[in-house]
Amino acid sequence: MTSPVVRVMPETGFREIVALLAEYDITGVPVVDDDGRPLGIVSEADLLLTLAAQEDQGSLMPPPGAARPGPDGSVTAADLMSGPVICITPSTSVVAAARLMGRHGVKRLPVLDVDGRVFGMVSRGDLLRVFLREDRVIRREIVEEVLGRVEGVSPALVGVEVDQGRVVLSGTVPEPHLVPIVLNLCRSVDGVVSVTDRLSADTFGGLGPEDDSPDSSGSPDSPGSPEGAGGGAEGSGGGTGGRGADGRAGGARNGSARGSDAPAPVR
Repeated sequence: MTSPVVRVMPETGFREIVALLAEYDITGVPVVDDDGRPLGIVSEADLLLTLAAQEDQGSLMPPPGAARPGPDGSVTAADLMSGPVICITPSTSVVAAARLMGRHGVKRLPVLDVDGRVFGMVSRGDLLRVFLREDRVIRREIVEEVLGRVEGVSPALVGVEVDQGRVVLSGTVPEPHLVPIVLNLCRSVDGVVSVTDRLSADTFGGLGPEDDSPDSSGSPDSPGSPEGAGGGAEGSGGGTGGRGADGRAGGARNGSARGSDAPAPVR
C-alpha cells in the first residue's frame, strides 16, 4: 500500500482535486469525513465526466451525465465521488485484494486501520509490483517459511527452483495429501507467477514398495530366492539317491530314499 494517503474532504473543490492528482501523480483520492472515515472515491474518470459534459458545438455526441454544480456554481468532492467504498485491511492478502478489484470493477482500495480510518491506498499498480520481487527472495520465503510450516515436510527433501517467478518443486513429501497443501501455499507467496509440481509422496519411508531387508534381497544364499529354492531341490534329490533328471530316482518323484535303480511304483 501507499501511505500516508492523499485525502480530500467532501467540500474540496474540483480544481483542487485535479491539482492534487497532478502533484502526487495519482489517479484517485478517497473522500473522508472529519474523523478520517471513508465516504467515497474521486477518480480521474469522475473528473473527466465533468469535462466531457462541457458544451462542444462541433460534436454530434450528446454530453454524458455529470455532477451538477452547487448554487454557487462550484463542483466539490461530494458531488463527484462514487461509492460505496470497497475497503481492505492491512492483513488482506494480495490475491484477495486483486479479486475484490476485479469483482467490483475498481482500480484502488482504501486500507483502513482498526478504527476504520483511511491510512493507506492500494492501486492496481501496487499489486502488480509484487511480481518484481527477486527470485532468490521468493525461493528463500518458500524454503524457510512455507515448507517449514507444513508438519511432516522436510525442506531438505524438497527442491525449489525459481526463474522469473515460475516455481518448480521436486523431491518427496511423506504423504500424498501434503502435495496440494504445499502447492497452494507456494502459489500464495507474493511474486509467484506459477508453480510446477514434480513432487512425489514417499509413503514407504525411503524403502520403496518392496521390503529391502537382507532376508528378501533375492541373493543366491537367501532361502526365499528362486535360486536358493532350486538349489535346495537339487540337494534334496541328490541326497536321497535320486538323479532327478531322468525321473526314475527317488527324492523328487517318490519321496523315499531308494537307490537310483529302484523302480517307480506302478499305479
